[in-house]
Amino acid sequence: MQDVDNIVNGQKLFLKPEYQEVLKNKKQFESSVGSTDPQKVQEIGEWTKSWEYREKNLNREAITINPAKACQPLGAVMVGLGFENTMPYVHGSHGCVAYFRTYFTRHFKEPTPCVSDSMSESAAVFGGLANMKDGLRNCNALYKPDMIAVSTTCMAEVIGDDLNAFVSGAREYAEGELDNVEIPYAHTPSFVGSHITGYDNMMKATLEQLNPSKEQKVLDEERINIIPGFEPYLGSLKEIKNISKMFSDKIIMIGDHEEQWDTGAGEYKLYAGGTKIEDAKTAINAKTTISLQKYSTVSTAKTIKNKWKQEYATCNPIGLSGTDAFVMKLSELTNKEVPNELKNQRAKLVDAMQDSYPYMHAKKFAIWGDPDFLLGMVSFLVEMGSIPTHIVCHNAPRKGWEDEMKAILEKSDRAEECNIWPGKDLWALRSLLFTEPVDYMIGNVYGKELYRDTKIPLIRIGFPIFDRHHLHRYSISGYEGALNLLTWITNSILDHLDEETKNIAETDYFFDSVR
Repeated sequence: MQDVDNIVNGQKLFLKPEYQEVLKNKKQFESSVGSTDPQKVQEIGEWTKSWEYREKNLNREAITINPAKACQPLGAVMVGLGFENTMPYVHGSHGCVAYFRTYFTRHFKEPTPCVSDSMSESAAVFGGLANMKDGLRNCNALYKPDMIAVSTTCMAEVIGDDLNAFVSGAREYAEGELDNVEIPYAHTPSFVGSHITGYDNMMKATLEQLNPSKEQKVLDEERINIIPGFEPYLGSLKEIKNISKMFSDKIIMIGDHEEQWDTGAGEYKLYAGGTKIEDAKTAINAKTTISLQKYSTVSTAKTIKNKWKQEYATCNPIGLSGTDAFVMKLSELTNKEVPNELKNQRAKLVDAMQDSYPYMHAKKFAIWGDPDFLLGMVSFLVEMGSIPTHIVCHNAPRKGWEDEMKAILEKSDRAEECNIWPGKDLWALRSLLFTEPVDYMIGNVYGKELYRDTKIPLIRIGFPIFDRHHLHRYSISGYEGALNLLTWITNSILDHLDEETKNIAETDYFFDSVR
């Protein structure tokens, strides 16, 4: 089927006559047993675009279709890879871990270190203690980590495996081999919450289990911790660190996975970058901790505020106002003036926003993603005079988030046209797009079918993005990140404008090569 002298990808391969013949025969077989009726399929397809179907779709309770979210252990794996010489370890089946590794690798285009103890049918019946004993010992012997970050999957949670007892049992079984290895652990059931919940649970567990008690802390008045949250844009991590360095050398990012998924060509290193474990162990000593994703660190915040009695703040440095708030918070905490470099960045961003404002003003957008991402992005759209018509957040928190989103939308002159859809999935969004269309969509790769179905242009911003390369290397945070967002969105609008004005003497009356 392939020609060794002319290897083609799947797109061209399946257009070859031999494949077309196979597909044709397959359709004949399906139709012959009544499984397909093209006319009926088309008829139902048209009905699903109607207001009648929309009402049924939005009231759907028994099934979720394309939620555009992942499960808890994925977020736990990201936490593990944010610390130096740390191996994420998932207590569950090998297939689950293969999914997590593939998911990250397809987004970041980099290998993703992660192991499991490969629980099987027998472990599902008798428990996974034996798997944990052998798994932790093997992980240490093969990969020699300084820390192993343990999380769980559905199987382990359904049968009720006790990680505290299992890790203690594994240490005893290892006869000293694990004595010098930190093993923080968190229960991350996949059937509850989403990847941001798993991030939160693992971060909370890591900080609680590595740090001493409140009575033993030694306050460092100059130290500030920053927790980035579930951040898929490595450029954002770099940008936040650059901004922080302008104020102080004692601002430490807790959970820094930038280098792990941005390695250079040459000899592969299993572990790259990450927060120093010693810095993680002394996080309790900081004067203040700032979370850049409030809803990805809900439980972690309780530990910091209630158990550690530490100052705690949240900032969302996406867009102009979000970055302003973050910069001013650092200025307040360090008692330093905002550096001229940041002032210049801000001025250039404002100038660029003025340049692009006519093209984004009054454009209607549908947008989906994680809670904190949406708060930042919608704020930026409102700043540009756009109309966030449909805001879909399947993993929206039950408390607080919707009120915060409403407060952002109230700043818009077109707030009455903006709709918030917490808990809805992308199949629900499909109905919204057909009944109340928008000009553009902003979201991750899972909106690709929506684009094909509705013909509404998709601007790829979010997580995951599998079908485009290197976007994760850019920042969407800080003034530089806001400039990236402005560039991506405005140029997508101009691309679409070119497409709409390319017919000579029909649609090109207002076409101009200079805009």
